[in-house]
Amino acid sequence: MSEQAFETMADRLLEHLEEAIGAHVDAERQGGVLTVQAGAGTWVVNKHASTRQIWLSSPKSGAHHYGFEADLLATLAAELDVALEWTPE
Repeated sequence: MSEQAFETMADRLLEHLEEAIGAHVDAERQGGVLTVQAGAGTWVVNKHASTRQIWLSSPKSGAHHYGFEADLLATLAAELDVALEWTPE
């Protein structure tokens, strides 16, 4: 995957997560970083272009690195108790 393709897909994913999660708890995206404040603490989701990964820092499960084939949404949905679905275009 090219860097440009990764950036486009990662930005779409972060935008989607901000909207979907933000309907339930406080979620704010600044650039390539999404910060989620919920009862159990703060989650941070950010894009890491050099590795073509999405990184998650979770107060429940710690740090994780995801490629687009891994299931970041399942982890976030379970920890935040929200329904999350996303299909990359």
